[in-house]
Amino acid sequence: MTGWTRVEGPALRFPYDNVDTDQLIPARFMSTPRSEGYGKYFLHDHPDRDTLNGATILIAGRNFGCGSSREAAVYALADFGIRAVLAPSFGDIFAANAVNNGLLPAAMDPEDIASLEGTLTVDLETCTVGGRPFRLDPAARDKLVNGWDDIDLTLSRLQQIETFTRQYHGTIPWSIPTQGDTR
Repeated sequence: MTGWTRVEGPALRFPYDNVDTDQLIPARFMSTPRSEGYGKYFLHDHPDRDTLNGATILIAGRNFGCGSSREAAVYALADFGIRAVLAPSFGDIFAANAVNNGLLPAAMDPEDIASLEGTLTVDLETCTVGGRPFRLDPAARDKLVNGWDDIDLTLSRLQQIETFTRQYHGTIPWSIPTQGDTR
């Protein structure tokens, strides 16, 4: 995936709480090959779907992306053109899947979300959108900015891992595996 630091675009409201992954992409569409795109299935059964055409940023309600761990929900958002979702809270698995696919799940205070409208700029460097702060785990931010997956994130810390390993095994040398050790 390609990293990014800023995105600007139209922000549209989808102010429903507890929008689950089955609403984001109904299960009956998940047998479609990913290469065909999932954007046409995004919120397929929701009456407000067409009001979101052209959105780059989605302003959502609490607990967005709750429910099952379907990564296809993130594919549907991304293929529809959404780059960031602003909400007071997210389903944990949805948020992880979003970051792993370059989509920002920006957790914001409801008061800050209420004041946002129109064309907005999301800035990962300052963790702000429209001048308002959002919450994002530093590791998730690093992954989005650099276009990393979990392995890339781990490799970015390889020097610290090697230093820890040397120090740890230096204090308890018996913990170093040896060739032929069958324990």
